[in-house]
Amino acid sequence: MARRELEKRHIRALTKIAGGASYSVTLPIDAVRKFKWRDRQKLVVEVDEKRKRLVIKDWKK
Repeated sequence: MARRELEKRHIRALTKIAGGASYSVTLPIDAVRKFKWRDRQKLVVEVDEKRKRLVIKDWKK
């Protein structure tokens, strides 16, 4: 698989998982490393309806 052009590096596809009950988006590895997230780490996904965005944050106890 060829590398993406620099300006298209952060474009990702939405993928349906397990019969359509869930969806996934792959995250750029540089972003995961920047935040020091690990495999199976709990994250919080919030919906910002005003700006039509999803916000992904680290889960705190």
